[in-house]
Amino acid sequence: MARAASLLLLLSLLYFTTTAIPTKSSSDTTFIKTSCKSTTYPALCVQSLSTYATSIQQSPRQLALTALSVSLSRAHSTKSFVTKLKKFKNLKHREIGAIADCVEEMSDSVDRLSKSVQELKHMGQAKGQDFLMHMSNVETWVSAALTDENTCVDGFAGKALNGKIKDSIKGQVVNVAQVTSNALALINKFAAT
Repeated sequence: MARAASLLLLLSLLYFTTTAIPTKSSSDTTFIKTSCKSTTYPALCVQSLSTYATSIQQSPRQLALTALSVSLSRAHSTKSFVTKLKKFKNLKHREIGAIADCVEEMSDSVDRLSKSVQELKHMGQAKGQDFLMHMSNVETWVSAALTDENTCVDGFAGKALNGKIKDSIKGQVVNVAQVTSNALALINKFAAT
């Protein structure tokens, strides 16, 4: 039930962030480029968010919410990808364990990012202490999601796990971690305003 609710939320967020305004203005794209300069992976930030420029416009809150939604979408896809790898035949015993641990970490990441999206979406026009409380929750959950993603990759350390499975998972999870890191930077920037 929770998975269905998370997927429905994700799909509705992506629908609303892509259908809000039909044309993209250069000032909206400039806002994203300028905002992404404060992230660890600015090129990825611009690439992953510029398609949503029309719905973001020049809103730091909408930028943070969209960045979170993108992170949640990629985390959900990566969790599904890693889950499918568990079904491969001829996996090494250590690979089976690392994949199982990674699925658990990615599940936790999806859960925390979902909570963050909900918190940011429903905080409305909160001010003062209420705003700080909501933002603290979001920052804590996104930071924990980033830790979950990094822990998944760490589970494949060592030469014994070298190979296509490790490379495939690492490539997917590193991308999610970078997008999540960017989202956290944009959330922190929004919280500071």
